[in-house]
Amino acid sequence: MSKELLDTISDKSVSNEFYTPIPKGYEKGKSKYVIILGTVMSGLGKGIFSSSLGLLLKQKGLKVAPIKFDGYLNQDAGTLNPFRHGEVFVLDDGTEGDMDLGTYERFLGMNISKNNYMTGGKIFQMVLNKERKGKYLGRDVQFIPHVTGEIKYFLRSLAMKSDSDVVLFEIGGTVGDIENNYCIEAVRQLMYEEGKENVSFVGMTYVLEPNFLKEQKSKAAQMGMRSLMSLGIQPDIVACRAQNEITTKIREKISVYSNVEVENVISVHDVPSIYYVPELLKNAKIDSKIIEMLNLKNKENTEWDKWSQFVNNIKNPKKEVIIGITGKYTTLKDSYASIMKSLEHAGSNNEVKVKIKWIETTDISNTEDAKKYLSDVDGIIVPGGFGSRGTEGMIKCIEYVRTNNIPFLGICYGMQMAVIEYARNMCGLDDANSTEINPDCKIQVIDILPEQKKIEGLGGNMRLGGHDILIKKDTLAYSLYSNKEMIRERFRHRWEVNPKYIPTLEENGMVFSGKAPKYPIMQIMELKDHPYFIGGQYHPEFTSRPLQPNPLFNGLVKAAIEKK
Repeated sequence: MSKELLDTISDKSVSNEFYTPIPKGYEKGKSKYVIILGTVMSGLGKGIFSSSLGLLLKQKGLKVAPIKFDGYLNQDAGTLNPFRHGEVFVLDDGTEGDMDLGTYERFLGMNISKNNYMTGGKIFQMVLNKERKGKYLGRDVQFIPHVTGEIKYFLRSLAMKSDSDVVLFEIGGTVGDIENNYCIEAVRQLMYEEGKENVSFVGMTYVLEPNFLKEQKSKAAQMGMRSLMSLGIQPDIVACRAQNEITTKIREKISVYSNVEVENVISVHDVPSIYYVPELLKNAKIDSKIIEMLNLKNKENTEWDKWSQFVNNIKNPKKEVIIGITGKYTTLKDSYASIMKSLEHAGSNNEVKVKIKWIETTDISNTEDAKKYLSDVDGIIVPGGFGSRGTEGMIKCIEYVRTNNIPFLGICYGMQMAVIEYARNMCGLDDANSTEINPDCKIQVIDILPEQKKIEGLGGNMRLGGHDILIKKDTLAYSLYSNKEMIRERFRHRWEVNPKYIPTLEENGMVFSGKAPKYPIMQIMELKDHPYFIGGQYHPEFTSRPLQPNPLFNGLVKAAIEKK
């Protein structure tokens, strides 16, 4: 599409059927777009593919900006149950997002923001707000062109704000979903307006391999491609997910059916770690293909050696340690996705394989139960959570590892449970509890944040995002964070250690080694005379990176090795 027509359809004074708001100063062709869509089924790993491609492009010297679209009508992921949607990942700016946002940050080694996350609810809110303000000049507001127009505006705004060479746009769900078909239409229009030389499509599909047949079948994948093409999207690359490497025969079948060259039909088969995927894509020369398709400038790859060493340490560990995760959402492992990845980062950094033992705390009611589940672990993590279910089991686990010198890391809720356990068993406060668990408890060692008590409703009454933490010198936390007195971590909580009981806890040996700079809000607790016992009110898993593991996880793995 010519620049003149692009300018025309963005001019609100012209009466026509177009509606494409263009950010001021936007230059067509300055940023390129790669759209990643799913077919056949959801959960294929579009976020991992997008992140891996982004890593390869970044290592070629290109600036990339990832973005995820989720079709649900929630404004964000903040009120979603982990059992239904997996982990809620928190960005530094406080955005509660899909777990794929965490994958982006980890692979790309960068912080992203609300500008990198789009939901159906967010887009519709934008449309309705504009409609109420008369921004649509009296027109009847429709999916086409208005909803699709706002999606394109969102993408172009990200391109400008990030000054990126490539925007990687992952559309959640599957082709055929009602909740994302308008988004697919928006990217079809984006190609129409930006030009094929500036937009590339990757269709992810799934190749079945039924156990009773012992061979790969491509018909479902072919139908998925046909569904995508029926919406006006011609994929440039087909990424085939499968249990085993895709055969040449299957690639040829999909190639013929989808009008995609055989060399651009690639296998993205199961591998032991998601961090092996960039190597798969690199061997298939996907980064070079994208650079060629979009006429991007190819630069020298100078960072691959560091990534290769990280992956090599995962493939060839020298030892193995067992870390127990004692939580209440263990039946859905995606609830703890960032914790699992953080342990992988720390394991590679220490050249060990971290084996996770999942422990459902609702099954633990006494010390003997805790001993049965924890006798073979080299360390435990008590992760974050909400509500009362499983809390007494967590407290029993903490008591066991504290008294048996097993390394312990408490995350957010896990730190609060550690404070309750210590208050009960070391401070003589037998009725100590949290008002989240029992609003009428007599000894409220954990209480809701004072500044949050006036806020009504879920989704807006938590301390969210990045906050500074003041670290006390000559403590475990101080040494773990390389002797820094001020650090920044990400939070997602409502309750805190009640300042009323801090003196009692400290008199009996608990050390509060990190606090909010201007308030008596305790952010890190630890115990002396223990191999490793530390808890953070924040979520250290949100800032862990493959080449820079978070200090609390790195410290836990080191302590587990020493115990071993």
